[in-house]
Amino acid sequence: MRINRYIAGSGLCSRRKADELIKNGNVKVNGAVLREPGYDVKEGDRVTVNGTDLMEQEEMVYYLLNKPTGYVTTAKDEQDRATVMDLVPDISERVFPVGRLDMNTSGALILTNDGKAAYRLTHPKTQVFKTYRALVSGIISKEKIWKLRNGIDIGGYVTRPAIVTIVSENKNSTLLEISISEGKNRQVRKMCKAVGNPVQELTRISIGEIRLGRLKEGTFRKLTKAEIDYIKNC
Repeated sequence: MRINRYIAGSGLCSRRKADELIKNGNVKVNGAVLREPGYDVKEGDRVTVNGTDLMEQEEMVYYLLNKPTGYVTTAKDEQDRATVMDLVPDISERVFPVGRLDMNTSGALILTNDGKAAYRLTHPKTQVFKTYRALVSGIISKEKIWKLRNGIDIGGYVTRPAIVTIVSENKNSTLLEISISEGKNRQVRKMCKAVGNPVQELTRISIGEIRLGRLKEGTFRKLTKAEIDYIKNC
């Protein structure tokens, strides 16, 4: 995970402010002042900002939020838009969202203060599948499903193989279930647009083995012990 994203994800500041802190020599990695603004944080790295260890937490906590549309997935927003943190005022620990859901996408989002867990869930090598329900316009042919499953160019990048099934369809729209093991910006939307069936509604229903289930939109719950063990070992 890029260092400015890692710092911003901790809730300490925005990515832009993190870049300033790095430039001014206020950030250390494993005890050494960081001089590379493009550094990727590795599992086991200890990052400190102005002497504050971002990995030092009294207790690691893990929550699952059912994010509604209309909220940005960040700890702080420079444009003063509503963020997912506005939905969890009762959480006393300084948690941060793991990964991103764009403003117009709802569904499963993990909040934690465990940087190592966040690293495992988002690093490409772990290939944790995220599953979405996508309501798209029109009917999707078998040929289009094949393209979505086997990789499609979304603008200079060909996606990895995905798991794609049709849940239901009518003459105007199709409900798809799409599982991807990567997280390019607005990837599912770009995939569907690339085959000519733009997304109308999009919800993430699971992150690996952690499922949204019947969790109501706008509410959150603690992860179970089995779910925590999963993200610690994925």
